[in-house]
Amino acid sequence: MDRKAAGLALAVGLLAGGAPAAAAPAPTSCTPWRVDVVASGLGILENLAFDGRGGLLASASTPAGGGSLLTLTPDGRADTVVAEVPAPGGIVVDEGTAFFTTGNGTVSGLLGRTDGTLEAVDLGTGARRTVAAGLTMPNGLVRLPGGDFLVSRNLGSPPGLTRVPVDGRAPETLRTDLGSVNGLAIEGKTVYAATTFDPTTRIHALDADDLDGPARTLDPSGPGPLETADDLDVGPDGALYVPLNVAGRILRVDPVTGAGCTIATGVPFVSAVAFGDGPGWDPDVLYTTGFDGSVHAVRPVRDAGEPS
Repeated sequence: MDRKAAGLALAVGLLAGGAPAAAAPAPTSCTPWRVDVVASGLGILENLAFDGRGGLLASASTPAGGGSLLTLTPDGRADTVVAEVPAPGGIVVDEGTAFFTTGNGTVSGLLGRTDGTLEAVDLGTGARRTVAAGLTMPNGLVRLPGGDFLVSRNLGSPPGLTRVPVDGRAPETLRTDLGSVNGLAIEGKTVYAATTFDPTTRIHALDADDLDGPARTLDPSGPGPLETADDLDVGPDGALYVPLNVAGRILRVDPVTGAGCTIATGVPFVSAVAFGDGPGWDPDVLYTTGFDGSVHAVRPVRDAGEPS
């Protein structure tokens, strides 16, 4: 798969450059969670979101660059919501509409192609529309409190964050000083952006009302290129849950101190995580997508009948 290959090549290049990794905070104690397979064989899965009505939406790509938006039931049955989606990326669901990015391809990022879009599909009627065009490798996606969207780009020059207005104005690059930003999450007025290929895995915390203002940076783990953090989530406990794609593990990170610990290992090429929402999806369980085409349920040990 070209994106994984590009990531590994970039990892080697960064490490060869000899950039030192900052020391991570001492990890807190973590009880390992149980990992179960929900579904497999679904293509290259980039992102997920819940529709609140019993479906898990996933962006699925093919090695040739095609793709689709899928929906998954809690028992693992998959169906197509939107076909022929080129290199889909982040997904956000809001009031019955799924917003998703396209053009999230390695070549587009490295060459600076503006073939990316933000699309919307009405989950009731299936009607699809383009919200914005002219984006370069839109990867992570969140909706800001005022209604605009924020997308990330983690490859090419320069990587950074772009605001996508919903009033028809052109997308605006906000900043390019945060490194290889990829995964995005929002909690209240705080936006979290995780880096993928920086010498150290980093999470930047930004004020949603002042996105180009000061950033508070957490260094929860180790060498970024050997971990490749991807699309994170904020848990019901307020902690950050961060998938490390190449490392195949998931971190729980204190959003104040930056201290992190591993809650799960053996999750191959995990690309995104989100806590369950809607009928059949446990809100205390962390669900994952992966580049290996699998969806996993990562459960606290108490859900396995073990002491917490």
